Amino acid sequence: MALADSARGLPNGGGVSPAAGSGSAGSGAAAAAGGWSSFPEIVELNVGGQVYVTRRCTVVSVRDSLLWRMFSQQQPSELPRDSKGRFFLDRDGFLFRYILDYLRDLQLVLPEHFPERSRLQREAEYFQLPDLARRLAQARAAVASRPAALHRDGSVCADEPPPPALLGYLEAESLEGGGGGGAGASAPSPTASRSPSGGPLLTPSQSLDGAGGRRSGYITIGYRGSYTIGREAQADAKFRRVARITVCGKTALAKEVFGETLNESRDPDRPPERYTARYYLKFNFLEQAFDRLSEAGFRMAACSSTGTCAFAPEQGGPADDKIWTSYTEYVFCRD
Repeated sequence: MALADSARGLPNGGGVSPAAGSGSAGSGAAAAAGGWSSFPEIVELNVGGQVYVTRRCTVVSVRDSLLWRMFSQQQPSELPRDSKGRFFLDRDGFLFRYILDYLRDLQLVLPEHFPERSRLQREAEYFQLPDLARRLAQARAAVASRPAALHRDGSVCADEPPPPALLGYLEAESLEGGGGGGAGASAPSPTASRSPSGGPLLTPSQSLDGAGGRRSGYITIGYRGSYTIGREAQADAKFRRVARITVCGKTALAKEVFGETLNESRDPDRPPERYTARYYLKFNFLEQAFDRLSEAGFRMAACSSTGTCAFAPEQGGPADDKIWTSYTEYVFCRD
């Protein structure tokens, strides 16, 4: 049973009313033509705070979709806009990039390691793109039917297929465990304890560091700060100002330590076993970052800092003041 436009999420109730739909076909066609001609050829969209600029023919490329009804069956004045006049959609702005890619050529192309299939399927259902939602559902089912990928740090990624060498090893182990029994079944294979890269090949229930099941590794904390020294040197020194604290290291470790305080907006699709230097924290207190690392079992291994000096008049300050700008990194490790 078809849902009414208001029930399907169309802003302002959207589309042609039932009364209009029961009227003449000519009046409906005229309304559609009027809405079509009222929109600019280049459309600016604000999707959850992310701005996209595309052609109108792209957003209406799939008939009967939510965007098709918004930009062909309604007038521009009926759609919500932000403070700069862009059409506003209160949805996930980062996942919308894949919705827009699909609308351009009706092809589903995702990154190699993409952990957001279920969320993207939800977005496809919201925008009423049944073919895209069906493809995503099939892809999730195919991934779920394969053995989970095992990372070198002992973590498992359900959305990621295992490498061929590891898949062959798992199949061989399955055949050995299921056949024959006796001493041959319990004897370890010559290659059973080694991974294709030469390291120990662990089961998903194991971890590289046996104590506590926590992954070992390094996290680097960096910040750029500034302070001002006046004529009286230390007496007039103004304390540092930390603009942003950056986090570098393995994605899984960073998320484990900082959780919800980690801002991933600059690198949202990074898989757990990969490294990133684009994360930063939502707070500006170095001591808070140090406390979290200490609670997670990390210790400081090294630190380094560089600084530059400029006279305050160049920055619009008092003539005798000097402004020092520094960049500092702290390296933490967990064995």
